[in-house]
Amino acid sequence: MKPPRSARPARSSQPSTSQSGSAQKAAEKVAAHAAQEVRLIGGRWKRTPLAVPVVAGLRPTPSRVRETLFNWLGQDLSGWRVLDAFAGTGALGFEAASRGAESVCLLEREPVLIKSLRATQAKLVATQVQIVQADALTWMGRLSGGAPGFDLVLLDPPFDAGLFEQALLAASRCVPEGGWIYLEAPQAFSDAADPVGAVPGLRVHRHGRAGAVHYHLFQRVEGGSGVSRPAAGD
Repeated sequence: MKPPRSARPARSSQPSTSQSGSAQKAAEKVAAHAAQEVRLIGGRWKRTPLAVPVVAGLRPTPSRVRETLFNWLGQDLSGWRVLDAFAGTGALGFEAASRGAESVCLLEREPVLIKSLRATQAKLVATQVQIVQADALTWMGRLSGGAPGFDLVLLDPPFDAGLFEQALLAASRCVPEGGWIYLEAPQAFSDAADPVGAVPGLRVHRHGRAGAVHYHLFQRVEGGSGVSRPAAGD
């Protein structure tokens, strides 16, 4: 796996009432400002529009955030194997494919979104993109029983579902040492030690914020202290 040019998740628990309320408010705030169309911003399919179906809670990653992420990773992902675990519109996964990823797997369970993803795949003739209708946590849990299969896992779960720690844990088992995991969440995660909420073996490489969205790039490391969940009210 090629390193990014710029420098080149623990036991799940139910969120507290205050955490759930905070996540719900953040989800509503983000959804209210979600675009009805997004465009790919780099690579061979630059400026290609992607439809945003009307689905409750769907909020495509903004172009500014995608631009920052791929600046962190490097613009050329040639040879990379990428998993977009909560694909939605596929903005993240198709962006990776546009930048040369060798293979991209898009996971999505909503039928209307699967239909939209397949239409985009056909329009782009994106033969390196595989679309799978599945629950992301279940699918990753099955994969993690074998050898790590991805260089990069993209996580943008529904903000009101409280899946962040579970998704990080599942994703951490799908990448090798040195692999990358991207997460969007309504709160910031750090790599401080936390015996309850920590995800062993991940460190925060980069973190940014755009409005109500915190976006993180984690790297899997040997003997890492883990990533801690945010405290209530953060």
